[in-house]
Amino acid sequence: MAGSFSDIRYDKFIHTYQALQPGSDVGSLLSELYHNDIIFKDPFHQISGLEHLCQYFSGLYQNLGACHFEFHEIVSQHQLGTVFWTLTYRHPSLHKGARDIVVEGMSLLHWQDDKIIVHQDFFDGGAMLYEHLPVMGWAIRKLKERML
Repeated sequence: MAGSFSDIRYDKFIHTYQALQPGSDVGSLLSELYHNDIIFKDPFHQISGLEHLCQYFSGLYQNLGACHFEFHEIVSQHQLGTVFWTLTYRHPSLHKGARDIVVEGMSLLHWQDDKIIVHQDFFDGGAMLYEHLPVMGWAIRKLKERML
């Protein structure tokens, strides 16, 4: 990660997301990082509670061919922080699992008792998923071409 920011909470966040891989013990990893009353939001979901978050992530990582986060910058003040990242992943249902999909994003994190109580991800859902679906992807690419 660029820069010299150091905070044990963010070190734990980065370590957890680098350790999350297909076949990893998702429940154990997430329970060290997230509060029992976690609220997780991204462009596709809103999930409440650690148990539901663990179920969601278990299914998500079970279906991935590969997944890697690169972390770029952290901005933090008191119990609120933002982490900027790049996700590179492969999914067997997208491009037959043969091509990396790269998505830039950021996570807004609210901490309570050194655990994350609110985690909201911001990223382009089209770049992550929709543009890689056969019919929808073609339509989105055509719309983008017309807008340029």
